[in-house]
Amino acid sequence: MNKIVSLATLAGGILLIIFGVSASKSFSSDISRFFTGSPTDKAIWMLVCGAVATVIGLVGLSRWSKGS
Repeated sequence: MNKIVSLATLAGGILLIIFGVSASKSFSSDISRFFTGSPTDKAIWMLVCGAVATVIGLVGLSRWSKGS
């Protein structure tokens, strides 16, 4: 994986985490949390996918820096 793709994946992962945190504090998540005890599935998936993308981006950058 080249450096640009790794940086883009890392940036996308960070954005997904930010949007996931924002979505977990929304009104619909508050309603869902009241009835089910957890935020909406959208917020959870955004956080999970953001974390995975961030890790993939970091691994790609670390491999790229070792190979140069």
